[in-house]
Amino acid sequence: MAETHTDPQSLAEAVGRGMYERDHCAQAHGIELLEIAPGYARMAMTVRKDMVNGHDIGHGGMTFTLADTAFAYACNAANEVTVAAGCSITFPAPARLGDVLTAECREVHKRGRSGVYDVTVTNQDGTVVGLFRGQSARIAGTVIPVD
Repeated sequence: MAETHTDPQSLAEAVGRGMYERDHCAQAHGIELLEIAPGYARMAMTVRKDMVNGHDIGHGGMTFTLADTAFAYACNAANEVTVAAGCSITFPAPARLGDVLTAECREVHKRGRSGVYDVTVTNQDGTVVGLFRGQSARIAGTVIPVD
């Protein structure tokens, strides 16, 4: 059923709900959508035992997954199907077992079908554990049906 949205914020919230319903990866990793707005998303995940590597620190791939998920929600918030064209991450500090990580993504630049987004991943103490930059590419379609 198509929804009608009168403003960009309500559309972003509907897109967030619609994406999360189908986002089996986020659900499996306990990633929660905390906030979404046009060009913005904030998501959280607790580092579980199965997310810790052989050095007894959070696996970088898990921090990347959280950042990439926030990136996906932020760049799709306008209800235009958008995918990653490229991305990179730096790990300034390690995540640890039990840490609650928060990824905050902001649109830096958007023109035509391309965009650039920055994600900062912090732990519960505010320590930065990931700095991610993603480049997006809009493709055909909408995330959710609208009138």
